[in-house]
Amino acid sequence: MLDLLVTHATLPDGRSDMSVAVQGGRIIDVTAGPAAQAQAQAHATFDAQGQLLAPHFCDAHFHMDSTLTYGQPRVNASGTLLEGIQLWGELKRTLKQEDIVRRALAYCEWAAAKGLLAIRSHVDTSDPTLMAVEALLEVKRQVAAYIDLQLVAFPQDGVLRTPGGVDSLKRALDMGVDAVGGIPHFERTMSEGAASVKLLCEIAAERGKAVDMHCDETDDPMSRHIETLALQAQRLGLQGRATGSHCTSMHSMDNSYVSKLIPLIAESGVGIVANPLINITLQGRHDTYPKRRGMTRAPELMAGGVTVAFGHDCVMDPWYALGSADMIEVAHMGLHVTQMTSAAGMKACFDAVTTNAAQIMGLRDYGIAAGCDASFVLLQAQDVVEAIRLRATRLKVWKRGTLIAQTPAVRPVLNLP
Repeated sequence: MLDLLVTHATLPDGRSDMSVAVQGGRIIDVTAGPAAQAQAQAHATFDAQGQLLAPHFCDAHFHMDSTLTYGQPRVNASGTLLEGIQLWGELKRTLKQEDIVRRALAYCEWAAAKGLLAIRSHVDTSDPTLMAVEALLEVKRQVAAYIDLQLVAFPQDGVLRTPGGVDSLKRALDMGVDAVGGIPHFERTMSEGAASVKLLCEIAAERGKAVDMHCDETDDPMSRHIETLALQAQRLGLQGRATGSHCTSMHSMDNSYVSKLIPLIAESGVGIVANPLINITLQGRHDTYPKRRGMTRAPELMAGGVTVAFGHDCVMDPWYALGSADMIEVAHMGLHVTQMTSAAGMKACFDAVTTNAAQIMGLRDYGIAAGCDASFVLLQAQDVVEAIRLRATRLKVWKRGTLIAQTPAVRPVLNLP
């Protein structure tokens, strides 16, 4: 007997009147039509009534150790990346492990309600006590039943410019952190930044880990560490396990150079994660007008064969005052700032917070097909474009076939004369 049968669903690829059968936490069949015979043999059935059933959302770039700290020790007055880093440096000296755990768990509850069931979070390893690492490893344990939480060892202050930075990062990996991170553009020189990319990729290769590097989060077109990451990924066999996050300098680069860079990234198998909400907020702060917005060249990268995802990056922390764990909001902003307004472009923005993000995160058995993990979300929308346009209500959220969250449908009540 089936555990769950969802009927009359519309799927992201446009197929309608689909039935999704679940048993043992996995999808065992996806068929057209009402599947009346199977319905009689299911423990639970749900009629989607033509609404959109999508695989769960994925956030391929987040900072959970700093989330929900907005205003501590004060607000980022300049709105810049560097002031945010300075504020975080002041704040993290006062934090307690239990506070990090409490805030992260609260965020994970927000995420689950929004159908966000896989998050890759960078965790600061610059503090030699590794308190934040211990905190998020505990959070990972506590939320394992409903969120797949990946942790990236992230030397926020620069792995080479921080005394003991390499040792702290390696200890974090020994503790169970999943991937190697870095921030080469924050090292003291361009050459030190390139050296840090090489070193960190070698550590990842030695340990069989993925590498996810903050690359070129700056308006400086000469910041080209993504090129070094692509080279090292090819040299060390990290194809499919290497990610460049932000890459905002590409927004300001010469087109001739980018025409060489994008094929290099594609050949190297490096994925790119842009963070629309945060990139357009932090970048361009030194400009008058025209004012750059810093979003990397997502449509050009996609057209060049690069896997591109969108991340949330920050929610209510020293870098960003807003946010709600809603990946459709991220796709909505990404669509606007990249001008991906064609039907195919809007669909690609939805993919950037679902299938593309899952690919970059290395999630297995993701999607709505037989054999996939039965973790999906029912949206109050008829298709992907409507879901983005309305920032659609998450009507039901299932994790491995178990209903974990639900929200009543939004029904406008008019009182017109």
